[in-house]
Amino acid sequence: MRALVVTVSNRAAAGVYADRAGPVLVEGLADLGFEVDGPRVVPDGEPVGEALREAVAAAYDVVLTTGGTGLSPTDRTPEVTRPLLDREVPGLAEAIRAYGLGRGIPSASLSRGLAGLAGRTLVVNLPGSTGGARDGLAVLAPVLVHAVDQVAGGDHAPGDHVPHDHVPGDHAGGAR
Repeated sequence: MRALVVTVSNRAAAGVYADRAGPVLVEGLADLGFEVDGPRVVPDGEPVGEALREAVAAAYDVVLTTGGTGLSPTDRTPEVTRPLLDREVPGLAEAIRAYGLGRGIPSASLSRGLAGLAGRTLVVNLPGSTGGARDGLAVLAPVLVHAVDQVAGGDHAPGDHVPHDHVPGDHAGGAR
């Protein structure tokens, strides 16, 4: 499995400061068994689109971007990601935001990051902070390998399904 990390930061791309979130993602993906390239540091806007198109053409299984998902006038990562996606996977982006909110980080609700498939490449936009990168990995770690397998045509693993009437922690097995 191959992955690429793209750090989206105008200032890091200009050498004003070092990228800190990209290396967190590289290490986390390697721990999950991915062969990882990057972080490739690019300014926000069209350079992100170029990096994503190149990654899809190179048949990466996963591309994680970090940065450019906020509300500042230069944050354009979702705008350049969306046109490249064939199918969105909104549950991943929602889960990443919910994870941050659940950990008491109100600004997690401001992330506009997307997740989806561009061809056979799963693209996930993560926040640019190291904490946002770690939160994204915490959400992705349990499902990322399975998602890559499904994109390649794999089926659900035996025992992967929890009955709809079972609520985790509810030993009575009742409905919600």
